[in-house]
Amino acid sequence: MPRTCRESESDRSDLYQEITDKIIAQLEAGRVPWVQPWAAAQAPLDMPHNASTRSRYSGINIVILWDAVISRGFSTNAFLTFRQALAVGGNVRRGERGTTVVYAKPFTPAEEKRRAAAEGREPGRVPMLKRFTVFNTDQCEGLPDELCVPAVPMPEGLILPAAEALIRATRADFRIGGDKAFYAPSFDYVQVPRPDAYFEPINWHRTAFHELGHWTGHPSRLARDFSGHFGSTPYGREELVAEMAGTFVCAAMGITPTVRHADYLGSWLAIIREDKRAIVRAASAASKAADFILGFRESAEINAAATEPVSAGSALQRRAA
Repeated sequence: MPRTCRESESDRSDLYQEITDKIIAQLEAGRVPWVQPWAAAQAPLDMPHNASTRSRYSGINIVILWDAVISRGFSTNAFLTFRQALAVGGNVRRGERGTTVVYAKPFTPAEEKRRAAAEGREPGRVPMLKRFTVFNTDQCEGLPDELCVPAVPMPEGLILPAAEALIRATRADFRIGGDKAFYAPSFDYVQVPRPDAYFEPINWHRTAFHELGHWTGHPSRLARDFSGHFGSTPYGREELVAEMAGTFVCAAMGITPTVRHADYLGSWLAIIREDKRAIVRAASAASKAADFILGFRESAEINAAATEPVSAGSALQRRAA
């Protein structure tokens, strides 16, 4: 049965610590938890989602559920609660162990209420993590067939054109050339090397979505902190957000994500060790960044349908100097 949501403040604090400790252990073992070994997975690459509502999980829950899919050999990325399984006519099989996911609910501590009352202002609120349990559709029986069908892998040859169309649809100032990939906040443009500069062309797309992840943080978009210099904690936080955002976009597009910046592993570990809320905040920011980019997908698909099929990167390369 799912755990209840009535938890003490210490329980909520422990929940942050539980998540952080697990992420640290995986990073220390050289495994980046937001990049999974999909080649050996039973499930096709897909974003984790609720089988009943069809809504996608976000933030740290993406990482938590991907880990469950890979480590436990599930055949789908679809989950639902004990009660949702009953509501659609099925049930969770006896003895199955669920996966704990979380959601943030605004909360005003009692001390903040007293302080705000004394100062004559509105009390502030902080995010309060609550936990609940979900089960993969593989752990259930009697569910409607349509809830249990794994996502159909994107056909070969459609992934790269779809990625190109999405990049164009963002209307980002996206430049191709040079020998470095970066986002320039002051001038608000992304630059990546030519696709043929990459040993494996798919890596160009992973790089592009990483840099577009940075692009979402501009003050006119999601307004993240770009004040850090190379090697600083704010810089490391932003790299972590962009790395996870790029991974989430790749997964949504059917592009197998990989670790682009393994050299940042030490700084990520330092950031996460220092603040047990850091990984949850980073995953939340990354999820928002990925959603921002993927929000252009509908217009990208409409534009792609209205034009002749083209080879990957061709239209973008015509924009390169």
